[in-house]
This record gives sequence, structure tokens and C-alpha cells, in this order.
Amino acid sequence: MRLIACQDCHRQFDVTHVDAAEIGCACGATVANELHEAVHARVHRCGSCGAGVASDAARCDYCRAEIVRDDQQLSLLCPECMARNCEESRFCTACGIGFDPQPFEGDGHEIPCPDCGGLMPARAVGETPVNECPGCNGVWVQGDRFEQLVARAVDAVRKAELSDLPGRAPRRAGANPAAQAVRYRKCPVCEAFMQRRNYRKCSGIILDRCKSHGTWLDPDELEQIAGFILENGGVPPEPKMEPRPAPRRSEQAWSAPMTSSSRHDVGRSVLGLIASLLD
Repeated sequence: MRLIACQDCHRQFDVTHVDAAEIGCACGATVANELHEAVHARVHRCGSCGAGVASDAARCDYCRAEIVRDDQQLSLLCPECMARNCEESRFCTACGIGFDPQPFEGDGHEIPCPDCGGLMPARAVGETPVNECPGCNGVWVQGDRFEQLVARAVDAVRKAELSDLPGRAPRRAGANPAAQAVRYRKCPVCEAFMQRRNYRKCSGIILDRCKSHGTWLDPDELEQIAGFILENGGVPPEPKMEPRPAPRRSEQAWSAPMTSSSRHDVGRSVLGLIASLLD
């Protein structure tokens, strides 16, 4: 395995089969995909558990793993200090950082849709990499680019004055979360179940998010978020921390749910609008 690390956020990438000279990190930084000269550093830690070891130890006193010192077995370079490590190491034996390689999702990398299971081709909305499902029109936003995409959506809706177009006005309120069927989706990268989060804790827009890899947006959710932000003066409101009594059922005024066809149309219109304004 060949690892490189972002110098801004220190996210690690497995670039063993990546030929590009540079890759884009989820934090927005550009990482050079280049080989570094290996460093023969003294072994300070166990490669299996990260515990400190004596300079002449044959095994770790904590986990009893073998301390590998044969240069022919040290093929993995630490992306931070460039020390040589065993390929199976979980921690650098020199600086002690944990090895946590992330798959690099470059241009043309298709991933399965968390909703319908079809393949989602990669595309870019400005500088924001996304994967859009041609079947259900949902959008997968990589890593930490979610807020970047939301900012573009709000700007696009504001510039185009979408609210003046009949039948295409952005929704200014989320749906009733209690009335929605609860469905947990799997992250298309790590296949772990994603967490369901109420956007800004008060919008009623429930997003699916993998803390490590990205956010899934149903076809209407980007449009709902943009409308929610514009309704609050263009700035996402801070969530209120004080508890409030739940309204009685008769006093609730939730927006009517969108039909399947209208969800698809909205998803296409908003993402397409952003792309058209960037051309």
C-alpha cells in the first residue's frame, strides 16, 4: 500500500493505484501524489497497538505482537514522518500515528446509490465533487463538501429568483419528520449505516450522513435547505438550545409531502440550475 496525507487536515489516502499527479482532499486542499524517500527511524512503538516499546524489544509487552525490524518486510511508508513500517502495521513505529487510509474517489469513480442501488457517476458542480444517481436523482456529497454545495445552491436560487417561476418556488419549510417513514441507508463508501440528522436541528429536513465519507441528499432536500436558509435571511439559523413544548397535533402546519415525480423534478432543477450558473 502507498499512503499520502493531506497537510491541512491530515486525512490519509490509499493511492496505490492512482496515477494522477494531484488529488483533491475533502477539506478542499490539493495533495501532491508523489513518492517520498524512506526514512530508517528508530522503533519507538508497537505497529499493532501503538504502545511504547523498548529499543531492543522482540515483542510488545502489551499485546505481545512481534516487533518487525527486517528491512525487507518494511514496505509501508508513514505518510507523516516517512518511516518504514511493516505492511500490516496499524500504527507508525516511529511517530505513533494511526494508519487510516481512505479510498480516493477521483473523476469517473462510480459508487452505488444508497437509495436505489444503481451506479452513480461522478461529476463536479463548480469545484464541488458529487455523485448523482440517474435513477432516483439523489446526490452524494463527498467528505466535508456539503456546506460548499449548500452555499452554491442558495446563491444559485437567489440569483435566478427561482421563487418567481410558477410551480418551481423553493420550499421555505421542511416536512414533518414525525410523519416520515424511518429508513436507515448505508454509506456507499464504507457500507456502514448512516446517521439521520435534522439539518440545523430545527429545519425538519432529515439528512443521511456518514461522519467519515459524506452526506446523502434526496432529490428535494437540497432545494428544501436552500429555501430554509433564504427564509431565515440567507444565513442558517443557530439551533435553539432551550426546550420547547411540542405543539398539539391540531396546531401543526406542516408542508404537504412531495410526490415521487415532483421530487425528481426538483432535484434536477436545483442541481441543474447551479451548474448552468457556473457555465
